[in-house]
Amino acid sequence: MNTVDVLLWVVYPYLTTTILIGGLIWRYRYDKFGWTTRSSQLYETTLLRWGSPLFHFGVLMVLIGHVVGLLIPTSWTEAVGISQHNYHFMAVFIGTIAGFCTLAGMIILIVRRRLTGPVFAATTRNDKAMYVFLAAVIMLGLWNTVRGNITEGGYDYRADVSPWFRSLFYLSPDPELMAGVPIGFQLHVVAAFALFAFWPFTRLVHAFSAPIGYVTRPYVVYRSHGTRPRRPRPGWEGPPQLPTRSSSRGRRT
Repeated sequence: MNTVDVLLWVVYPYLTTTILIGGLIWRYRYDKFGWTTRSSQLYETTLLRWGSPLFHFGVLMVLIGHVVGLLIPTSWTEAVGISQHNYHFMAVFIGTIAGFCTLAGMIILIVRRRLTGPVFAATTRNDKAMYVFLAAVIMLGLWNTVRGNITEGGYDYRADVSPWFRSLFYLSPDPELMAGVPIGFQLHVVAAFALFAFWPFTRLVHAFSAPIGYVTRPYVVYRSHGTRPRRPRPGWEGPPQLPTRSSSRGRRT
């Protein structure tokens, strides 16, 4: 273990996490109206209809897989009857599908953003940088899954990466666990923490939104005027019209 290991696996995770938490607090306090995805659905829907579900479904499955793989120890999954072999098979199979869905959805959304004029005009520099970080994390994760677990016979990241990740929450990080991790997994971890630090300053901030107020907000009441004739209301529809005297001519005899 050297100084670089301490910086990468002790200082760097806490630094990026501090930026993530502090950035979210700052963004919520000073930019509430900017806490949005800046939806562009009005400009184009065909590509969005394919890209958005693929991307969000893939991200959700990837997130669930990482939570299980990093936070739940191997002894816990074995205690409920899931052997290491079965877990590894499900993780590789589901993770590969979820990764490709995420990558495909992101490519569709990037193509849509580039080819649709109004959407591209609304794209900021932060959005472009966000896509670079996001693409790096996704592609490194897929590369590690396909190369490390399929073509090279498998790599058990739960033996070293997971204990190191959990040690960060105990405030007792063990950088020695990451010393022997393959370079592809190390790059994936570094890119992921970089994305976390950049997260509060992009449209990805909407992932931390929860429609809690929607449950308790009052109903929106809609009233229909129906087909009954309305009585004129002075002051709203103008003053009432005074009746006029009609003249009639008698018939001459």
